[in-house]
Amino acid sequence: MTMRPSASLFFCCLLLTTSAFAQQKLPVKQFTAGMYVIQAEIASTEAQRELGLMNRKQMGSNEGMMFIFDRPAAVCMWMKNTLLPLSVAFIDSSGVILNIEEMAPLTDTNHCAVKAAEYALEMNAEWFKRKNIKPGSKIELLK
Repeated sequence: MTMRPSASLFFCCLLLTTSAFAQQKLPVKQFTAGMYVIQAEIASTEAQRELGLMNRKQMGSNEGMMFIFDRPAAVCMWMKNTLLPLSVAFIDSSGVILNIEEMAPLTDTNHCAVKAAEYALEMNAEWFKRKNIKPGSKIELLK
């Protein structure tokens, strides 16, 4: 006789797996924007980029997430299941900010790069504005 797992057991295992995935530790790298140092988690796989900053309740003042895409492309971001208001800077392959968009939490509105972008850096809302970082500014990796 074979036993079939109950639906509640399956749901419990699925919930634990999803929760563990959502809490995975991503690599962190330091970047500069002007005189400011940013600690950014790196989302470089499709799964990491899809999860992004979803379900986070807080983020440090100079912390963010750098999304790295496979190649320059028409990139858009949205705020599904994202609790924090965020700013996103779309960045070209040389590190120059193309445009910056403010994103309201828990919305499905697309925020898109004005040209092909290879990176997108999400920070707390209005971070770029408060630091006077604008399109044309450069984001650099600290080595």
